[in-house]
Amino acid sequence: MTQKIPIGKLAMLVASLTPVELEPFSAQLKDVEYCQGKAGSMNMQKVISAVETAGKRNHIISEVLYRETHALYHAILEALEGVMRGQIGAGDMMRTVGLRFAIVRGSPYEQFDEGEWLAVAFYGTIGAPVKGLEHETFGLGINHIG
Repeated sequence: MTQKIPIGKLAMLVASLTPVELEPFSAQLKDVEYCQGKAGSMNMQKVISAVETAGKRNHIISEVLYRETHALYHAILEALEGVMRGQIGAGDMMRTVGLRFAIVRGSPYEQFDEGEWLAVAFYGTIGAPVKGLEHETFGLGINHIG
């Protein structure tokens, strides 16, 4: 029997590891819905839109249920606070990001009535908009769905 890995930790793994590096976690990933993608910009709205679009296109969230989009939005904002060190803004602060992201949907609690949750993780770089002047960054956000 495989040990259940929390959805936040799975999101961090999916965002930061290559497909080959993720292979040892394949059994745990079968218990959740997830997707991954990339976003890079000086405009945070483009990053937010990339994650929301990936969530909908990969059927992690419903396109017609506002509460699911709303839950994802708040998980994204929380994760971006980590990436941005509390100040969600890039271009207006002369910063740019190059990020890989993951969205994981699952039930983190044994009690079924606690419902489903979303975890969003970002891993990548942030820094001045000059190649080579960026450094690593990570962010994680978790929110319940309705």
